[in-house]
Amino acid sequence: MSIVSVTSKAGIQTAIAAASRKTGIDFNYLLGQAQVESGMRANARATTSSATGLYQFIEQSWLGVMKGHGGEHGLGWAADSIRQTASGRYVVSDPATRRAILDMRSDPGTAALMAAEHASDNKAALEQRLDRPATGTDLYMAHFLGQGGAAKFLGAMESNPGRTGAAMFPAAARANRGIFYASNGQPRTLAEIYTRFAGKLDKGAAAVGATGLASDAFDDLSGGIDAFGAGMGDSEVVLGTGAVDGDRHWVETTLAQLNSARTGADALGREALNPFRPTPQTAKLAYLMLAKLGA
Repeated sequence: MSIVSVTSKAGIQTAIAAASRKTGIDFNYLLGQAQVESGMRANARATTSSATGLYQFIEQSWLGVMKGHGGEHGLGWAADSIRQTASGRYVVSDPATRRAILDMRSDPGTAALMAAEHASDNKAALEQRLDRPATGTDLYMAHFLGQGGAAKFLGAMESNPGRTGAAMFPAAARANRGIFYASNGQPRTLAEIYTRFAGKLDKGAAAVGATGLASDAFDDLSGGIDAFGAGMGDSEVVLGTGAVDGDRHWVETTLAQLNSARTGADALGREALNPFRPTPQTAKLAYLMLAKLGA
């Protein structure tokens, strides 16, 4: 796979949309996460850790997701170069190769793909452990605390939302005091921390033109798509690719199938589309959405 660097807002949004289309992870969530993590800056670097790029992957997290999913996206050379030690640490024997793999964190297309794959892994793990659908906020907690930490946080919040987060995660609290403590020094509860994460995701997504909530993207499967459909009104979607007036009817039909995802079939007996499984229909819908946004 060739790496094409894009730095414009439209180019980065297009890269995120492509990652959403390929993996089935909600576009609004990926958009909101990128805005919160890096302000949509592909070359963002943290001053207190190795976190780099659009999604602020630290080195070990990046090597792990690249090892697991690089081969699926034409980056087999990178995946094959990464080895996991007995202690669980990911290493690359050749320094130049290691640097080349880590530098891909600053490529929006690759970063978005790996962020989406990482979210997909976290989604599956959390849903298995929590026995409920994962929301966008749940996935962001897993990005922040790791799968195990997020499962611990979410499980504790369900039974005792008033428990303080710093007491459960002292190391994370020391490194992220603004998240775990209010400005007056009062420790925040699990519910307060979770609510702040949800608000940050939604605010981030809205700031860059998302059409739905990022915080509950996996709880309300069609929220972002519904907003897009409603936003069309009675106007024609104008594309520079020879699209015809029939696109509007096609979108409405596809929306109806997506909205029936929970029941398995729509009113006409057609099989419902799975929003998390990329298909030609959902790919075209994502393209039309980008076109309407001017990307």
